[in-house]
Amino acid sequence: MSLRTLSLLEARVLGVLIEKAHTVPDSYPLSINSLTLGSNQKSARDPVLNATESEIQGAVDALKGLNLVFEASGSRVTRYEHNAGRTMALPSASVALLAVLLLRGPQTVSELRTNADRLHRFADLSSVEGFLEELAERPAEKGGALVVKLPRAPGAREPRWAQLLCGEIDVSAMPVALESADFVAASEVASLKTQQTTMQQELTALRALVERLYDELGVARGG
Repeated sequence: MSLRTLSLLEARVLGVLIEKAHTVPDSYPLSINSLTLGSNQKSARDPVLNATESEIQGAVDALKGLNLVFEASGSRVTRYEHNAGRTMALPSASVALLAVLLLRGPQTVSELRTNADRLHRFADLSSVEGFLEELAERPAEKGGALVVKLPRAPGAREPRWAQLLCGEIDVSAMPVALESADFVAASEVASLKTQQTTMQQELTALRALVERLYDELGVARGG
């Protein structure tokens, strides 16, 4: 399903609903008051917001129109829960990664694994990367990419990933880290070690050949 671009507040509300479904299941679905507190939370949020309850209600109503949120039944106070996985046809692991990106902004693979731990426990970093790549390569008929891998920023050790629910990101306009002259990637180090071992073996074989030629020709060493 193809969705329109979400506003910052809509994205925050959706992220909070996904997060709280896992972290405070006894209080879920959430009331507008709880949603407002979660959206304006000072920790684990980037950027920090100061939205009013009426603004949160407006965002909830907009998300309901996109089938990303629906009203829960059976409570005297109106409560809401998300429907992101079903609407976007995504597994729970992908929904967890999207939620963390919606709440905290761009992050590295290792940061995502740590920050998503209470929503979904990933076995290792390669597992996180696998789900991110699926989200990045999501076909157009299913709505297109939902995340993008950003260029490694100057001074950063790892590239970060960002969500695309709030709109496309002009990756070409972002500063890219230049490889310093003394930087050698781990794969290059491994390759150099392999080459060194091969050269050492060849040198040993050449020395043995020279020794044999000396003996066969009866030439004195160093003659």
